[in-house]
Parts: sequence; C-alpha cells; structure tokens
Amino acid sequence: MPKITFIGAGSTIFLRHILGDALLMPSLQDAEIALMDIDEGRLAESDFVARQLADTLKVGASIEATTSRRAALDGADFVIVSVQIGGYKPCTVADFDIPKQSGLRQTSADTLGIGGIMRGLRTVPFLWDLCADMAELCPHALMLQYVNPMAINCWAISERFPDIRTVGLCHSIPNTVFELTHDLDIPMEDVRYRVAGINHVAFFLNFEQRMGNGGWRDLYPELRQKYADKVIPKENPVRPRCPNLVRYEMMDQLGYFLTESSEHFAEYCPWFIKDGRDDLIERYGIPLDEYPTRCEEQIAEWNDRFARLRAGEQMDIVASNEYAAVIMNAEMTDSPATIYGNVRNEGVISNLPSDCIVEVPCMVDSNGIQPTSIGALPPQLAAMMLTNIHVQELVGAAVVVSTQRSPAFGGVLFRCQSLSSSSSSSSIIKRNSTASWTSSAYNPRRAGS
Repeated sequence: MPKITFIGAGSTIFLRHILGDALLMPSLQDAEIALMDIDEGRLAESDFVARQLADTLKVGASIEATTSRRAALDGADFVIVSVQIGGYKPCTVADFDIPKQSGLRQTSADTLGIGGIMRGLRTVPFLWDLCADMAELCPHALMLQYVNPMAINCWAISERFPDIRTVGLCHSIPNTVFELTHDLDIPMEDVRYRVAGINHVAFFLNFEQRMGNGGWRDLYPELRQKYADKVIPKENPVRPRCPNLVRYEMMDQLGYFLTESSEHFAEYCPWFIKDGRDDLIERYGIPLDEYPTRCEEQIAEWNDRFARLRAGEQMDIVASNEYAAVIMNAEMTDSPATIYGNVRNEGVISNLPSDCIVEVPCMVDSNGIQPTSIGALPPQLAAMMLTNIHVQELVGAAVVVSTQRSPAFGGVLFRCQSLSSSSSSSSIIKRNSTASWTSSAYNPRRAGS
C-alpha cells in the first residue's frame, strides 16, 4: 500500500484532479493519502474533497490532513508538490504590481522575467528544506514537482540534492495537443508527436496524423498553410480572451510549434511585449495581467463549486491530462508508460548545457524515470532556449549567494565552489563572487571538481 503525500494540499482544484486520477487506478485505490498545508482553512477544504472522492469511488484509501510537513513526509513513497510560496496575495500580486510601477508589463509572471525570477528566489529555499526532510524521512520517495518556475526549481533540486528522485511535471504538452487538434478538426487519439526543449519553451519536433492505410501524415504543412490563410487559430475553446497568435507566429519564424500558451510565451521572447509598442499587444492579442485575472476567476468559481459540494452536490470524477497518477501506477505495477518530464539534461539534448533542466519524453516503470535521448535540436530552437537557460542559471546562483550571506534565507549555510560551466552567465557569476550552484557537502558528483 503506497503512501502518497501532497505538499501544498490547499491547492484544492489541483488536488482534486491528481487524487481523482490516482483513485481511478486500481494500484492506488488503497493508498495512504497524507494532505499537508500550512493554511488550515484550505487544508480542511481539501480534506473534505479528498474524502468525497474516496467515498464516491468506493475505494479503501485512508486520508489524513496535517499541518506538519515532517509527519506527512514520514514513510512516503510519492511526494506531490504544489505550493505557492508567499501566496497569491501578497506575493504573486506584488510580482505584477511592483514591476508595473516601472513600466514592466507581464502576462503570467511565473517562469521568467521579473515575476518568474522573484517566484524562484522565494521557492528554491523552501524546496531545499523539503528535500532535506525527504532525505531523512523518505529517502527513496519520488518527488513529483509541479511548482513554477519549473526549470529553476528542478535545477536547484538537482544541484543541491542529487540523490532525491524527482521529476518536474507540466500539463502544457497535452493541452497544446488539444488546441492543435481543435484547430485542425481531427481527433486527439489520431495524432502522435515528439516534443523536446525546456519547460515552457519546448517544441513539437514531429506532429503527425494516423491515416486509414496505417501510415502517418506530417501535419506541419497543413498547419502552416492554414495559418497563412488566416483559417487558424480558431477561437480558444477554453479561454476566448487568449488568442493563440504568438505561437503560430513563432512557428512561422522558427519552423516548429511551441508547447506553451501564447500568453506565457509572449514573456519569454522580447519580440512581443515592448515599450511603446501597444500595436503588438493588440495585433497578437496578448492578455496583460492574465494570471491575476485567471486566479480571481478560479477563486470565485471554486468558492461557488465548494459551496455546492458542501450542500450535497455529487462530485463528478473525470480523468485529467496530468501525469502524476500514470507515473505512480507505472512504478507500482512495473507497467511501462511514457510521459513528458523535466529532468537534468546530462547529454539528453546534446546542444544544451549538460546541467540544465530539459523537458523530454521519459519512460517510467519500476526503475523510475528514464529520459529519452534526443540528440541535437535545430539550432534556432536551441538558441531561443539558451536565452532562458542563462537566466535560470543566474537565478540559481543568486539563491546560493543569498544563502551564503544569510543562513536563514535558505535554512542552511554551506560551502560553495566556483562554477564549472562555460556559459556566459557562469562567467559573470565567477567575476562577481566565488559562489556556485553546488556544494560538495550536498553534491558528491561534483565534490573536488
């Protein structure tokens, strides 16, 4: 009977999807579920939802809610992390409001730019503390890491705690497949694809449709022609105020389609949100301040939904497109499955830095997460990714410097080495400090290098 721990279980909507998926799996239906959050009110809501899920599905899962992280982690087999350090209010709101005072405009502010950087600086020390607890209480557990900024967080974990088994998970790829098949009017089950890159800046290297004769048809010519003819993108079926023009424009310029939404990617490339160029905002339909708007909508929708559940409304349980339950089932049953995960590169993509975090197809079974070798990406795609990777590396180095100066910031004072990477961002850090991502005390792979 596995123990599944949710850290940040107060993310009730997310919990509902992940736990619902898990309890639909026979191998996980009798699991011990530990829900942990520091917000007692939201934790109580999640506890109610979790018990409703178990009751509705008539499964034998046991459920415990606690504000103690160590109690929740003790003996865990899987640790699912979905936290927002500092909360939506005040910190996420501040990530938008403070830059806006200086004319810096954002859409999502969770991956790159000012908002993404500040979120990373808040989150990495927490994740390090969490990993320290895991190393003591559940050293063999698999961490399923859902927290943005995904690449920064996963990179920090891999550097400081290389022995913690972890994979970063994002739903952008299946969401994009849904949107593309919607635009082309073809069933999702009739397509296959191969994606690689970094989180939120990955590309569909192949996108094909199954034909009646058993063969496969390349869908890129149709995508390009229909975009040129202004037939697509169609209206976004989920968020009509977020047209998908940025991604199609990037496909037109770079030759490949992005996995992340247009509103996200507009922040990762300097082509779209420019001072004095409101015409670009209008032309590409870029929804500024989209994330706070979406949060307020989701909060209102959930409050209404939860009130109806408390009043006795039946909970609908439908499998989501998240990977967590698939991974846990594959490990428990040794039934191979393929997912897209964020893992340390180490040669998987040959023309990206070996220590960065890449998003690639991974096989999962009882042996854990096994990334697929990709080789070299088209150079224009790798160049776009490197602009993000250098920022990710600098953020990680900044956390290390802060930790070195103030032990309370990261919870532990540790010794640092100089950076060994040859990237330009590394050389900047070398010139300004002796700090590095890594500590020989926590990273034996690099000790003495």
